[in-house]
Amino acid sequence: MTIDIINLQAVKSEAAELYRSGDYYCSEAIISTIRKYFAPDMPEQAIAMGSGFPVGMGGSMCTCGAVVGGIIALGYFFGRVRPKDTKVQKAMTLAKELHDYFRNKHKVLCCKILTKGMELGSPVHMEQCIAFTGEIAEKTAEIIARELGIAIERQ
Repeated sequence: MTIDIINLQAVKSEAAELYRSGDYYCSEAIISTIRKYFAPDMPEQAIAMGSGFPVGMGGSMCTCGAVVGGIIALGYFFGRVRPKDTKVQKAMTLAKELHDYFRNKHKVLCCKILTKGMELGSPVHMEQCIAFTGEIAEKTAEIIARELGIAIERQ
């Protein structure tokens, strides 16, 4: 399958809806959506690789699971599978880009701080995490498209 153009709004909306509907948590929703739009041949097990990261890594309230889901997706395209392959540098650079994007916009990646004063599962908590899921899916798709030379459509 060759992709000529990617609609970032569609990626953002789909990932957010997968979280909102309860089908997946943040990290899983991002991986599933990136898989659908960029790599339908990606093994479904890749989605499972994101299952331990919601609620700040298994409920520990550490790093935002949405960001981790985006980094997992970037690793699929730009990471290494062989020892000493220098592709790891590209994956690390793009992971840092996604990390820095989120940190610059939201100040921290710590789930505990991002959700401070919110009851887990409350409407305000859910809306924030749904928004983060869509936002990170969109940014991840933007990075992948840029790096693979795929045109971007924003509407």
